[in-house]
Amino acid sequence: MSLRSSSLRRALVPFVAALALSATLASASAAAADACGSIISAPLAAPVSDDDPCPSTDPVVCRIRVLPMDEKVEAQRTRIQYHDLLEDMHRTAADMREAGATDEEIARELVDMRNQAKAITRAGMTPEEVRILEVRNVAKYGNPLGPTADQLYAKYGTWQQVIDASMRTSYAVDRELSLEYKPCPV
Repeated sequence: MSLRSSSLRRALVPFVAALALSATLASASAAAADACGSIISAPLAAPVSDDDPCPSTDPVVCRIRVLPMDEKVEAQRTRIQYHDLLEDMHRTAADMREAGATDEEIARELVDMRNQAKAITRAGMTPEEVRILEVRNVAKYGNPLGPTADQLYAKYGTWQQVIDASMRTSYAVDRELSLEYKPCPV
């Protein structure tokens, strides 16, 4: 086999993987498009050059834009796992509400779960990816995983709004990874 065809094959592998993942997600998404808790995926955009200006102020979005396709595919998979953990939070909130828990109890549990979800998904990331996320969160919240329940209460003023905030996802990050998330109502 020639060097050229071997190089071409290595270059095409991430694109083939991305197409396969996108096709799988698209067929699964079509079946669940109207269901809450579903994730709808579109084909991933090709990486852009590091020289292209990033239209976002979010460093995570800017980092995703320039990832090689195989890393972008992996980032999309990681984000889908994160959304699965968010759905666990929706179920927990419903169960706690049914059991008579207060909004504060639910909010504190969900903020802890969200931080655990972040830690779980970051375990599969590169140290550089984790560093970018942690630097952003330390600058914004003083905590590498993000805000505490008390910080969110101080910001929003009600425990119900903390519950809502704890289960939100970054639309900009999802969009950059060609994902649309439809959460279940609490």
